[in-house]
Amino acid sequence: MNYKLGEFVRFVDEKREGYITRIFSDDMIGVTGDDDFEIPVPANKVTRVHGHVYEQQVTDQNAAQSLAPSATFETKGIYLAVAPDQRKGSVVYFHLVNNTSFQLLVTLVTEKGKELKGEFAGIINPASATRVFTASLSELDMWPAFHLQALYFTTQNIATPEPLKIKEKFKAKDFAGAKKPVPLLKQDAWLTRLDEEDIIIDPVKLKESFFKAPEVKKEIAKPLQEVDLHIEKLRDDYQFLSKTEILKIQLEHFKKSLDAAIVHKLQSIIFIHGAGNGTLRMEIHKSVGRNPHVKTFMDARKEKFGYGATEVILK
Repeated sequence: MNYKLGEFVRFVDEKREGYITRIFSDDMIGVTGDDDFEIPVPANKVTRVHGHVYEQQVTDQNAAQSLAPSATFETKGIYLAVAPDQRKGSVVYFHLVNNTSFQLLVTLVTEKGKELKGEFAGIINPASATRVFTASLSELDMWPAFHLQALYFTTQNIATPEPLKIKEKFKAKDFAGAKKPVPLLKQDAWLTRLDEEDIIIDPVKLKESFFKAPEVKKEIAKPLQEVDLHIEKLRDDYQFLSKTEILKIQLEHFKKSLDAAIVHKLQSIIFIHGAGNGTLRMEIHKSVGRNPHVKTFMDARKEKFGYGATEVILK
């Protein structure tokens, strides 16, 4: 039996159930339960749970839609939205979002190594979104390349654009920005624009840009007394970041906050770095140890933070 990521299954030989969060092979899958612990299990040792429907699409692909002649005809606005599963964040769903007034005839083929695989073919109606692919965040580096093609169609007297042909290989940096609301999905997702917006040159604004006054120097905001450096507090896309990238982001935020504390002449500031493996704590101590504006530093309020925070006393 062929299972897909995100399906809800129950173990045959024991009282356990959960969502499929990894597919190792045709015969072996990974199932994650309420304890967030993934268990490898043979595919023939689980069964789908009745009532949990997989691949429920936001709109019915087979229901053709047409806009009223008086409606505004939208010619731009095609996105690929990558949304985490609201039950198990380790699974993400790829939705093709059609904000145009065209019907789209879409095909999606994935390429991994020299192997091509057809993943989706169908019609996506105007102002609708359809799930076209599912993947696991833990296997981001192994995601295939996407070959997506779309033909535009309308019965109205509107010129259709050239067919859309996209080849995309996603990397962690593609998810560096924050998720944005996608009304058609009723949740936030990472968005990739697939059709380019028309570039409109405004002669007046272009002329003004040559005589623009120099920018006013931005005022540095006063930092909080306690600065939390845990990565989930700093970035929304931390699941996609490597350990090296996480450390770099944390140190940049630390330095920015320390500089702001010095500018605002604070007496002290606390950095919450957690215990972990001690790498971030060590880098912070090295930095403040050679900073001429630092009087001393110490573990902050052990009864509250243990060894997970450092208090910096400024001169």
